[in-house]
Amino acid sequence: MLDINLIRENPEFVKESLKKKGWDVDLSETIKLIDSRKDLIVKVDTLKNEKNKLSASVPQVKKQGGDINSIFDKVKELNSKIEQLDEELKNCECKINDFVSTLPNIPDEDLLPGEKENNKVIKTVGEKPVFNFKTKDHVELCEKLGIIDYSRAAKISGRGTWIYKGLGARLEWALINYFISEHLNDGYEFILPPHILNYESGYVAGQFPKFKQDVFWLENQEPQKFILPTAETALVNLHRNEILEEDDLPKKYFAYTPCYRCEAGSYRTEERGMIRGYQFNKVEMVHYATEKNSKASFEELVKKASSLVEKLGLHFQVSKLAAGDCSHSMARTYDIEVWIPSMGIYKEVSSVSNANDYQARRGAIRYRDKETHKTKYCHTLNASGLATSRLFPAIIEQYQNEDGSVTVPDVLVPFMGGIKVIKP
Repeated sequence: MLDINLIRENPEFVKESLKKKGWDVDLSETIKLIDSRKDLIVKVDTLKNEKNKLSASVPQVKKQGGDINSIFDKVKELNSKIEQLDEELKNCECKINDFVSTLPNIPDEDLLPGEKENNKVIKTVGEKPVFNFKTKDHVELCEKLGIIDYSRAAKISGRGTWIYKGLGARLEWALINYFISEHLNDGYEFILPPHILNYESGYVAGQFPKFKQDVFWLENQEPQKFILPTAETALVNLHRNEILEEDDLPKKYFAYTPCYRCEAGSYRTEERGMIRGYQFNKVEMVHYATEKNSKASFEELVKKASSLVEKLGLHFQVSKLAAGDCSHSMARTYDIEVWIPSMGIYKEVSSVSNANDYQARRGAIRYRDKETHKTKYCHTLNASGLATSRLFPAIIEQYQNEDGSVTVPDVLVPFMGGIKVIKP
């Protein structure tokens, strides 16, 4: 949620900033509503003060033998006016909120405008693997190794699904346990959140109202419930409507969940296998930070996500996204992109993002400044740490051997019970 005071006081800055994300907005009507809201609040406060003074005068007037009925009549009249103005104020605030809640976050000033064409690779790690034999893609390798079953998954669920089996299931679980172990070693708190969330959780995360169609909804549920598209949606709501202490920040959480995303019709031919699906596993990291430590939290999350991929021995790159390629709620995003040999392209396995105070405003998530004792909005940040559905293919393809076997990355061997090679 954008600050309505910023919209009122610096509308040109807001308009120009949102243009970098491809949004051309007219703020004039909203500014009028903001002014009307301010006037209504003054009028209501004035009438309430007048009513309070009249009510306080009743004992004295009664003691002096005065007419208190006229006071009661006046108070009744004032209550009627206050009730009418309160209703106008409520309608005004609803219109403001309905409009502002659709606006995306303002991108950080150093981001380039536009979308993917203006993304910039800022770091490359490792060398592209070179093979002296004819390579296979992950779909063929997984099927011949008997570690993924696509056809039975399609039979029991549909397109965009897969079944991990045997050593495939163990490799997937090894990845998840490797991530968990790394985050615990770094002092993050482990969370296992519910997978079914209420509407307000999606609203605070910034996914609603604009992206309501991108999640799976439970039918015949009141209030509305949906299945989480990422653990971030749950984690950024942990401290909704709370005031934290500055000394307790940053708070660092991580969670493991499957992720469920409704992306019907978005599958492309090159995204066969595990590259895109409507259910996949992910470990997610979230920080609650102060404004002054927000940048440090972002850098930590980038470093952590990059380190996880680097320790797996995979070739990857880090890209700074242009404003229009950042998600709706985010002011800044770096993508960690792993190399998929059969596709000849890099695919994102982690998005490290800073929402600044956008989500915190929507969720009234604040902290108390230890010097001024005033409350300020937290900054919320998130990063995949990591998503497995593209890492798994990257490992299978980058670690494939001529005989069709796949070498297990060294960091995963302890989590695989000492197995170093997956053989046909």
